Amino acid sequence: MAQHPREQAAGWSRREFLRNSALGVCACSAGASALLAACGSSSSSPTAATSKVGGCGQPPKLSRQTNPATLPLCPGNSAIKDGLVPEKGTLKIFNYADYVGPDMLKSFEKKFGVKVEVTSFDSMDDAVSKLQANTARFDVTNVSPDRIGTLVATGVVQPINHSYLTNFSKLWPSLQSPFYDQGARYSVPYTVYTTGVGYRTDKIAPADDPYKLKDGTDLLYNPKYKGRAWVLDDDREALSMALLRLGITDVNTEDPKLVARAGAELRRLTSLVNVKVGIQDYTKLPEGQAWVHQAWSGDMINAVSNLPQGVPPTVLGYWFQPNGKGLIQNDMMAIPKNAEHPVLAHAFLNYYLETTNAIDNFNGIGYQQPLNDLDPERFVSEKLVPANLKSAIVRQTDFDNAFEELQLSPTGDRLWQSEWRKFTSGA
Repeated sequence: MAQHPREQAAGWSRREFLRNSALGVCACSAGASALLAACGSSSSSPTAATSKVGGCGQPPKLSRQTNPATLPLCPGNSAIKDGLVPEKGTLKIFNYADYVGPDMLKSFEKKFGVKVEVTSFDSMDDAVSKLQANTARFDVTNVSPDRIGTLVATGVVQPINHSYLTNFSKLWPSLQSPFYDQGARYSVPYTVYTTGVGYRTDKIAPADDPYKLKDGTDLLYNPKYKGRAWVLDDDREALSMALLRLGITDVNTEDPKLVARAGAELRRLTSLVNVKVGIQDYTKLPEGQAWVHQAWSGDMINAVSNLPQGVPPTVLGYWFQPNGKGLIQNDMMAIPKNAEHPVLAHAFLNYYLETTNAIDNFNGIGYQQPLNDLDPERFVSEKLVPANLKSAIVRQTDFDNAFEELQLSPTGDRLWQSEWRKFTSGA
């Protein structure tokens, strides 16, 4: 379970402490001068082009859809050579708990004659901090679009050799060269998901069906469900939801006034419903502890497997903005620079891009992979997803309308964290 933001470390929330370590390049444990020496300054290599895109010892560029980033190739950090044979041993994966399907892992182990070991982290802040500390070695790590630039800038991940990714063309075209990592130099898309509202259809009044409301998030603010309402333990997700409620679609704003308005809107939940904070939407809703929960789409699909015996999937509902103007994201996988089995790591990235393996993975975690062969309608027709949860299925076109939470500057991140602390201190 994610660490609660009330936990303190040296006067900051634990989450803020980790983020300042991760995003402030000069705060890196190695020190600014050591970091520049290890990764190369902008003047040491013309290929780095750090003055324009950031990285290799300089703060990463804040990539946006309208301002994409080609992450630099840094001196001393090259991709592996072509034609190498996958290593034997144990493939070590660093990931969220329960975020890779056990059946897919077993089939990978069998095919390559290896073992797979998964080490879990609580949050992306936690992951970035541990990767930068270099206290453990992993072959594959999960990463999000708002952190890949930081990991490249601090020399934590190595470039991908696409000659090993024979299945790469199976990805949605829009994610084969994403704006946050043009050319997919350092990352390979893994899953896609939206953020909306999960609810118990058997616990809320028919009139409160979120699809009948002007804004489905109003369900979270309904005093009738006091003590049964939850928001995600994630500052970006919760505050972004509040921004959208206010009609503010820039979910990456660093305007203090707008972030303060979002914080005030979020704090209304405390008095209205005594809101709780957590990330176990996939267990709280099926177990009935929560009746309404800000939720990730993949977790709502996964929640079906956590329903008590005899309880039908129809008790679960998921609301996402019908016009598609909600929150959306994709996660990726990357290979740490210090990986002991980098060839085997490439084989794993290619393996989860195979359609059959992707379905095995989906059945284990509930999160879909953005593959051309996985037609969204197929999930319902083949009964991989109950018809009542078809709103949790992500379509490629959803990225055209929805809003992505992207990397903030260190100053902007501290601003968001300040508002988050104001909320959690009274939640």
